[in-house]
Amino acid sequence: MNITRENIDDLNAVVTLTVEKNDYEATVNEALKDYRKKANMPGFRQGKVPAGLIKKMYGKSLLAEEVNKILSRELMKYISEEKLDILGEPLPNEEKQPAIDWDKDENFEFVFDIAMSPEINVTLDKRRKLPYYLIKVDDELIDKQVESYTNRFGTNVAAEEVGEKETMRGDFVELDAEGNVVEGGIEAKDVLVSVDLIKNEDIKKQFIGAKVGDVIRFDPKVAFENDHEVGHMLNLDHDASHALNAEFNYTINVINTFVPAEVNEEMVTKIYGEDSEVKTVEDMRNKIAEELKDNLVYSSDYRFLVDAKEVLTKSAKIELPEAFLKRWLVATNENLTAEQIDTDFENFRTDLEWQLIKNKLGKENELKVEEAEIRDMAREMALMQFRQYGMMDVPDEHLDQFANSILQNEEERRRMVEKKLEDKILEVIKEKVNIEEKEVSQEEFDKLFEK
Repeated sequence: MNITRENIDDLNAVVTLTVEKNDYEATVNEALKDYRKKANMPGFRQGKVPAGLIKKMYGKSLLAEEVNKILSRELMKYISEEKLDILGEPLPNEEKQPAIDWDKDENFEFVFDIAMSPEINVTLDKRRKLPYYLIKVDDELIDKQVESYTNRFGTNVAAEEVGEKETMRGDFVELDAEGNVVEGGIEAKDVLVSVDLIKNEDIKKQFIGAKVGDVIRFDPKVAFENDHEVGHMLNLDHDASHALNAEFNYTINVINTFVPAEVNEEMVTKIYGEDSEVKTVEDMRNKIAEELKDNLVYSSDYRFLVDAKEVLTKSAKIELPEAFLKRWLVATNENLTAEQIDTDFENFRTDLEWQLIKNKLGKENELKVEEAEIRDMAREMALMQFRQYGMMDVPDEHLDQFANSILQNEEERRRMVEKKLEDKILEVIKEKVNIEEKEVSQEEFDKLFEK
């Protein structure tokens, strides 16, 4: 085995590997012996097939397999031992790679292009200013959260007639072109229909003012403009709902109107529990303000990271081996064409530059993610999911059990590690630059993302 490297420039190099006969011969011969022992061919007893015939049948494929194993192993070993910080993966050189004849060659030469990670210069000090947007927790934000609670704990009550917001339960029955009930046609019982989901205004007007017992004739596909939704209401599969072309009678059996919960101490208890210190509506609003303030920090941090990414990637002026990266993207994304990659390359470039900057800051500041930190993140995710269902006081054993199930998902674990590392990088940037705090409303904050 012989490996050489030719540096084309600071970002590109060519690595040549020569796999010689003595690198693979013993392993291939041993594999051929094993094949001969197991071979069961007509005209020969098991294990007695001529060695030459076995070699003719399997020799080439075993040779190629072993050479490729050696090639992959030694190339990765070389990159590791030489401490080469590469981008992407090695690619076969399109000009220097010689043709390979697996029937005649004994030594095999392979030529690869590799791209080197560029030098990253990132300056973080108090001369660099970055904005940090603090979102004001005002009455409007608090009112929206209170409204969400009133909807969560609201109830449906019987109504006398259908209005703009009412829901109904009733029975569908299919009609023919003359308006007669189709014998053996489609029927669906106790189907929920919401007036505000009806897209067709003329059909919606048919429902407004209707009472229990009234029959409304209409085409569900015209009313809802959604085959999937119609199929769900009528218990039809995708093909049947797509092909449906008929009017139906809908007999109203029940009319309900949604009544939000009253904002009172009873609702407060439902939200926070009997043992909570939050007892009154005023307590609730104060608690909501605290929770919003804590939650909005995540939004502020995210915007800060967006601004930091833009400023630092521009100032770093990172050089990248663009030609190699475009080739690599084509080679590793079979659904992308070279034209698509050209179009989207600037976005890829910015993301890669930011990843390189984060890697640099992580190494410089010796940032690591501990197992205990990932477990805490998993518990926090579990708690947030429980709270979405109104469960505020969750026992520790339930949180641990749910957190364990999250951590067993390797992809989820990887994302959490990346997120925690990015959080630590965020804190490093905050600590080292000059932060200019700006208080804004939620509306003003949202407009920042429209630019």
